Amino acid sequence: MEALTGTVDRVHSDLISISHEVHARPELAFEEHFASALLADALAGQGFAVERGIADLDTAFVGRSGTGPLRVAVFAEYDALPGIGHACGHNIIAAAGLGAGIALASVADDLGLTVEVYGTPAEESGGGKVLMLQRGAFDGVACAGMVHPAPFDVVRTRTLALADLAIRFTGREAHASAAPWAGRNAGDAATVAQVSLGLLRQHLEPGQQLHGIVSEGGTAPNVVPAAAELLYYLRADDAESLGRLAAHAEDCFAAGALATGCTHTVGEVSPAYTELRSDDALAAAYRAAAVAIGRSPVAPEYERLVPLGSTDMGNVSHAVPSIHPLIGLETDGAVTHQPEFTAAAASESADRAVRDGALALAAAFAAVAEDEDERARLVTRAAHGGGSDGGGR
Repeated sequence: MEALTGTVDRVHSDLISISHEVHARPELAFEEHFASALLADALAGQGFAVERGIADLDTAFVGRSGTGPLRVAVFAEYDALPGIGHACGHNIIAAAGLGAGIALASVADDLGLTVEVYGTPAEESGGGKVLMLQRGAFDGVACAGMVHPAPFDVVRTRTLALADLAIRFTGREAHASAAPWAGRNAGDAATVAQVSLGLLRQHLEPGQQLHGIVSEGGTAPNVVPAAAELLYYLRADDAESLGRLAAHAEDCFAAGALATGCTHTVGEVSPAYTELRSDDALAAAYRAAAVAIGRSPVAPEYERLVPLGSTDMGNVSHAVPSIHPLIGLETDGAVTHQPEFTAAAASESADRAVRDGALALAAAFAAVAEDEDERARLVTRAAHGGGSDGGGR
């Protein structure tokens, strides 16, 4: 821990500067050119071999240091939200991931590590990690992790499986006063679908959610809308439950089209996100490291009670032993995806979260690397192509 602490403290001012620069220039999914270049340049400056534009994604990258058999992946997210910037604190994720990678690189030879810091775009919408996973970017990685800011510390974060859908209704224009009978109202189709979804809520299974917006609903009050669009998220405890919810939701979308004489299509905006799995050994090591530096994570028996969202890290965790702990900061009651959280993500408390997150994450990976049994499990598993081994749920 002492060597890791010394390295994190050495680059601390640079990490905070990077966090603030990313925060000040929010970029949306797949458009994170400034943040991606800033982080990649910082890694190159620390001696990492950097490859940009990996997995056919312009704003994805990987920086590598060390040549050991245990390949450790640290993830940096940096996309923002429309209108409210870094209200999920991805600037903190980026800087903490960078710090963890640099710290691990300083002990890579002693611990037999290959340290890989991945820039992963489009977590909020777009599924950057899913695309990178599908395209082989993480093949051979033994374990992976990142930290995410929140109003509290949680080690074994629980997230929901997610479907990100766009539903388009197509009707026919007509004069809304002179000849409404000649039209087919796509806006009404969207309304009927939303009413149906609202009624469906009474019958949702525990853990299932749905919420959305009308992204298109017409052009003028005196023109029957020929096109309308809904953007909806469906969430559930796991992929199986999500599949059942999706079937019910599709009936609601179809009901809107049927009732109004319109047609409809349902498309994915992003690849589906799966629920998150936390690796037992990595989670235990992270908890010990967080407590050692003065953090107070939620007790394990209460972790399932913490409010949750969804992340494309879930997909990675089904293929690679992973952790995705929450790092707490002071928010005065604000929660993620609120403008007040955006402000908190560049505060002194956020700066402490960058340091502590980098150090705890690096220490967790180092502890597992020093444990002969866990090290052998991870190296062997990676050599045999990954897949779920039941090591962590």
